[in-house]
Amino acid sequence: MFERFQRDEREVNGVRIAYRQGGSGPPLLLLHGYPQTHVIWHLIADRLAERFTVVAADLRGYGDSSKPEGGGNHVAYSKREMALDQVELMRRLGFERFDILGHDRGARVSHRLAMDHPGAVRRLILLDIAPTLAMYSQTDETFARAYWHWFFLIRPAPLPERLLEADPELVLQTAVATRADHAHPFSEAAYAEYLRCLKLPGAAHAFCEDYRASAGIDLEHDREDRAAGRLIEAPLLVLWGERGVIQRCFEPLEEWRAVARDVQGKALPAGHYLPEEVPDEVLGETLRFLA
Repeated sequence: MFERFQRDEREVNGVRIAYRQGGSGPPLLLLHGYPQTHVIWHLIADRLAERFTVVAADLRGYGDSSKPEGGGNHVAYSKREMALDQVELMRRLGFERFDILGHDRGARVSHRLAMDHPGAVRRLILLDIAPTLAMYSQTDETFARAYWHWFFLIRPAPLPERLLEADPELVLQTAVATRADHAHPFSEAAYAEYLRCLKLPGAAHAFCEDYRASAGIDLEHDREDRAAGRLIEAPLLVLWGERGVIQRCFEPLEEWRAVARDVQGKALPAGHYLPEEVPDEVLGETLRFLA
């Protein structure tokens, strides 16, 4: 995996962010989701590096990046802070303006990054999410049963953390079973890496704080954007799994057109883990959009 890449770390925004960088050409930032790491991109990263300077980063709280305490109102894991990490990382690497490809939690960080730092984002691709505010405000039984972890992880500490730490492999298996299109969407090497990182000290708390922030301070920021009429200015491509929860419970294009000026998108033949379930389709759509 990542044959064209070098691994490194940078201190930015008060935390340490681990990342891989490779390739040449226009800069492209890749951001992963829960409960994974930058390794989610391993099936397409080398091919993207043929055309782009690719930076695949671990979000704060994930992988080998720092796992700080959440602080009051879980502010350390607000998407605003997590987005600032990535803006500062790209600046440290010499990139003031770049494209972004984000999945799941990384897509939510990308949404906030595009809102808070419009000058930094050239184009934006978000995989298998609807806006956080829309997903919470439209929660119904189907969504709650499929995305039960959204409501489990936000329970007050230390209950969710203790349960996550008790059996990390069961956590990973359960997350996959409820959202993937088939039982084993990950390669053995990727699965092993996700499991290693789930077991790292502080990982369980970081995951919970990420979701607690999304159910609180992130919604405040989203509501402020709506009230002020702020929209994502960068051209936006949204892709989602046609056999996933986003397809069943939401109207993705309609929801994103409420928060962005220039939106296009489509469903792909997959569940939730698009970069690993249908990598060729994700690669093709990414290259077309960024051409």
